[in-house]
Amino acid sequence: MSDSISYSDAGVSIDNANLAVAKIKNFAKSTFNERTLTEIGSFGGMFSGAFPNMAEPILVASADGVGTKLKLAFETGIHRTVGQDLVNHCVNDILVQGARPLFFLDYFATGVVDPEVTASVVEGMAIACKENGCVLLGGETAEMPSMYADGEYDLAGFIVGVVDKSKVIDGKTVKAGDVVLGLPSTGLQTNGYSLARKLFFEIGGYNSDSYVEELGETVGEALLKTHASFLKPLENQLDSGKIKGLVHITGGGFLENIPRILPENVGVEIKRGTWDELPVFGMMQKLGNVKDSEMFRTFNMGIGMIVICSEEDKDFLRQNLGTTFEIGRVIEGNNEVRIL
Repeated sequence: MSDSISYSDAGVSIDNANLAVAKIKNFAKSTFNERTLTEIGSFGGMFSGAFPNMAEPILVASADGVGTKLKLAFETGIHRTVGQDLVNHCVNDILVQGARPLFFLDYFATGVVDPEVTASVVEGMAIACKENGCVLLGGETAEMPSMYADGEYDLAGFIVGVVDKSKVIDGKTVKAGDVVLGLPSTGLQTNGYSLARKLFFEIGGYNSDSYVEELGETVGEALLKTHASFLKPLENQLDSGKIKGLVHITGGGFLENIPRILPENVGVEIKRGTWDELPVFGMMQKLGNVKDSEMFRTFNMGIGMIVICSEEDKDFLRQNLGTTFEIGRVIEGNNEVRIL
């Protein structure tokens, strides 16, 4: 009689998966609130859908990942920050429509589950969820032998938020003469990492441990800066009626993201030099002799979120949003973005 074959012989360890779930359970539970109706381990997460303080609640949902920034996590062994990146990125994506986050789910896929790595990633998610008042309602840990290189994984996040229909921010009232304000980023956020890695590691010859005087830190530290959430600085102004449009500067940079919220009859002029451009961007541009247009189409250049408002409201918003730069103007045009 032949030996019995088990799932673990095929490369999948249910025991490791269970150990990972045990480690992450408390992280997830630490984000729960009174609207959470199920425990971790349920087939589906349940969340109260009652919004008594809203006349017409609109659910806003988004899904995203952190791209090849994961490669930095693999190389440095620092995994918690990409969990924070994922949540904050998703929060910002629904924030631009005026939505506050309700709950978040994740998908973590790897070849062989390492319970410590998985727990570190989920710990980062839990930290960011708590900071954003968001419940980590559930997720999926998928172990798929031969699908991923040893020590590597993929990560995706799914978020649901809510906004009262009368408070939706959609850019429809943006007009020529409006002001473009910028809230600073902490670094590259979660986009442009394929180009950044090529510039630093292939062209520049650096590695993640290389200390660079121009940066004042190692390359790894500069590139792993956590993607900031802009919920806290913006939250008290979302319902003010003073914000006409919000733009999360992610993949596509300024040139691709700003037009997504503009009416057809306007464009935007951005004046470079009106904000504190982080040194990592200037260094990358020099390393690859990268054109300005390519930089502004790929990276956030030190601006993580854009706020468009009327001239009469700009001083009020600048006083109430914390560190903010006046970086441009809305002009007559056809959705184009020009960098001056």
